[in-house]
Amino acid sequence: MNDYQKEQLDALQMVRQGLAQIRVDEKEGLIEKARDYMQFRKTVDQFLHCHFNEVCTKNCYESRTSACCSKDGIITFFADTVINALYSTPKQLDCLDSVLKRTNEGHRCIYLGDGGCLWVVRPVVCTMFLCDRAMNTVFTERPEAKLQWERLRRQEKTFKWPDRPVLFDALEKVFIGMGYRSTLMHLNFSPGLLNVKKKAGLLSKSG
Repeated sequence: MNDYQKEQLDALQMVRQGLAQIRVDEKEGLIEKARDYMQFRKTVDQFLHCHFNEVCTKNCYESRTSACCSKDGIITFFADTVINALYSTPKQLDCLDSVLKRTNEGHRCIYLGDGGCLWVVRPVVCTMFLCDRAMNTVFTERPEAKLQWERLRRQEKTFKWPDRPVLFDALEKVFIGMGYRSTLMHLNFSPGLLNVKKKAGLLSKSG
């Protein structure tokens, strides 16, 4: 197990333990917090299926040359792990646990299985990744799609960019409040993002 896998496994186990500790109504409250985000993800999936499904399937998935999935691992937020756990079965989470404990002998993402991504709700960085080749191919022919994509990218920031109260920050704080600490809690421990929050007036004088 390399450092990346350990970091991912630690976050997954923290989330599973934390969700097991809270009441059913508290868990339902987290699902409700994520409702707008999940609607956003549904809109993004529909957009990608409509405009990029054929291009990306042919050029990347079938040829196994995806610029994202060919990497050993992908960037995730702690909130990605929380949201995925909220919408996954124990068996699906057990699968992630097992994969992270194995040696990654290939040169592709540890989460990429024979049938595609093993996450139920993929990390947002994966969902919002489009290579230049794909964008040039689609947006040259469909300029209206480019405008729609730019709107989606702006909407993405409203969930994870902490220049205002955002979902990803709120989910981290739930687990911080339970005593958990993860290196994937970027919105509360990354100096760069803490500076964004400070400039936005979202940190207390002692924070």
